[in-house]
Amino acid sequence: MPLPANGAPWPPPELAKLYAEIRVDDAWYSGDHDKLAAVYRDNVLRKDGRRRLWARDRNVHPGKRDTRLHIPLAGDIATASADLLFSEPPTFTVADTAAQDRLDEIADADGIANTLIEAAEVASALGGVYMRVTWDRALADRPLLTVVHADAAVPEWRWGRLAAVTFWHELASDSATVWRHLERHSPGRVEHALYQGSPDRLGVRVPLTEHPEVAALADSLGREGDSIETGIDLLTAAYVPNIRPNRRHRGSPFGRSDFGAPLYDLFDALDTTWSSWIRDLRLARARLLVPDGYLRDHGPGRGASFDDDREIWQLLNIPPTEGGGITLSQFEIRVAEHAQTAEAITRQAVRSAGYSAQTFGLGDQVAVTATEVKARERRSMTTRDKKVRYWAPAVADMLHVLLMLDRALFTPSLVVERPQVEFAPAVSEDPSSTAQTLALLSQAEAVSTETKVRALHPDWDETAVREEVDRILAESGRTVPDPMQAGALV
Repeated sequence: MPLPANGAPWPPPELAKLYAEIRVDDAWYSGDHDKLAAVYRDNVLRKDGRRRLWARDRNVHPGKRDTRLHIPLAGDIATASADLLFSEPPTFTVADTAAQDRLDEIADADGIANTLIEAAEVASALGGVYMRVTWDRALADRPLLTVVHADAAVPEWRWGRLAAVTFWHELASDSATVWRHLERHSPGRVEHALYQGSPDRLGVRVPLTEHPEVAALADSLGREGDSIETGIDLLTAAYVPNIRPNRRHRGSPFGRSDFGAPLYDLFDALDTTWSSWIRDLRLARARLLVPDGYLRDHGPGRGASFDDDREIWQLLNIPPTEGGGITLSQFEIRVAEHAQTAEAITRQAVRSAGYSAQTFGLGDQVAVTATEVKARERRSMTTRDKKVRYWAPAVADMLHVLLMLDRALFTPSLVVERPQVEFAPAVSEDPSSTAQTLALLSQAEAVSTETKVRALHPDWDETAVREEVDRILAESGRTVPDPMQAGALV
């Protein structure tokens, strides 16, 4: 599919429902009060007649402050998902030594580990994310790995695989005109276009030089005037679904969010619970009920006023002889009921999202071994393992593209191959537990010195392992010369 024609509706109508769902996911993920209120005001007239906490108009009573409280559980779920995947950076390996050095250099200089953890958090919230390889000679002497959010892309699928994709974003404008930059990636080519339109229409395509944010791209375009040849036959973008299938769009290649529609009710209930809890705190402020006969008159014409934030006393128009004079009034705060309700909702929400309660600090927090942690967080580990199988091929593909572009543009002598991606363990083994395990295996004569060194230092290369084994054998007096090399037989 080529770039859109002039006047096309935007975003494309076929993605309108998906974009609307992502908008709600984004509101919960951001935790922004205005976003939450906006998405639910737009959907307040539901067929089932439900009204959520965030569907209530905060401006019904002018001057009254908004007392709704939001708990950012959706953002916590997205962060936990990213942490489980990439809190420890994965390792990228290729066979060629020079290519490995260049890959390490690019990964370190470009902060690819940070890019991946950002992408994983966005994918958890929005159902998927795009990775894109690009370059800018004025900025860096290497290709760059970047992230594009799911609601800023129009994908083209073939047999459930990404065949091409158009990324877009709105540019700055000082008028009612909406400027959009479209960037279409297909195998071997990247096309750029600038459109001048309205909020719901793409408008007219104009030269890139018409807007300062993209004017510099005009010098990079090829002879056809709208595209850049990449010099490789691979797609310079990849889509990573958070997890499949998408239950709201069965059969589609799009991933589903970690929370989405099934958890909206729980998020809203959690906010309602906490808002009620804080309301109890406000209502429970101690007040003294004071007959107005006890107070001094300020004189005629002075008027009267009421302090809504008065903490100690409250004026009542009652005779001093009724009710025993000054009375203390204080409501009960239902701490236990609110706390238990909030914890129950949180547990159900994280379980429905595919994680264990312990991942979010719920339950016993005593020190345990890595094996016990894995057992307690089995549900989280299972979800992580499923996501790894989506991430590993996409990351390897993009690193392969990155190396191929590096050879085509910056390092002609580079030997390119598709890297191997290995994810770090989600839970690091406790050193004392590892030492105890190795001691028991050694006592049973079931493990060699080399195996023990590799188990203790899994990040060491072959040379470092061999040197450490030789030192251990020499220090323990177990290095015995080969008798066949002692001298000539007589």
